[in-house]
Amino acid sequence: MDAQSPDDSPWMPFENRRRARDEKREAVLRTAVHLFLEQGYHRATLNDVAERLNITKPALYNYFRGKEEILFECCLLGQERVDEVIAEIDAGGGTGIAKLRKLIQAYAEVMTTDYGASLIRFDTRDLSDRNSKILRDAKKSIDRTFRHYITDGIADGSIKPCDAKMAAFAIAGSLNWIGHWFQRGGDLSAEQVAEEFSVRLTEGLAARASRKTAPAPSKSKSKQTSGGKR
Repeated sequence: MDAQSPDDSPWMPFENRRRARDEKREAVLRTAVHLFLEQGYHRATLNDVAERLNITKPALYNYFRGKEEILFECCLLGQERVDEVIAEIDAGGGTGIAKLRKLIQAYAEVMTTDYGASLIRFDTRDLSDRNSKILRDAKKSIDRTFRHYITDGIADGSIKPCDAKMAAFAIAGSLNWIGHWFQRGGDLSAEQVAEEFSVRLTEGLAARASRKTAPAPSKSKSKQTSGGKR
């Protein structure tokens, strides 16, 4: 009897199985967060998610323990994208105003995504105490980063003296609302919205470059000019 070749095995290689599972898990999250935003977290059900994915509800439990875990994972994905952006900005350096503009633009783009919107559209009180605390701490970290960049800018002269806490609140509040009103396919793309916000939210903070005054004529030149008129 001929030996069965590896290619004939009915079992997928481990890496392929893990990749397939990750892809299915991601599909559940994408579908669920879209439904949560569309219908509201409390109105959307796991049956709705399963129906949209064309699978049975019990199949969802192969990937998540329940609806609350799905919501938490969606919020975490939004938070992770913001954290990645902050790490890149910190590694790149620059003036306070430059870092602030980069963060505003990147944060605005995140807010135009479903995972980004989940950070501000859903109530953390719907999560377990542990998960709720994780997200609250994460949001506080973002706020501290905004304040830090503003404080850096004041110190290096790229940002006018101001109350860093109030400025950070105003910026974050404006950016968070993008998650409420932005619609894909509208007049402005996500990139255009982000660019516009990075300019509008910093133009009142950026320090104006002082005008350079013309150098006074040297004494020798002044004497030559004076002598020419005699």
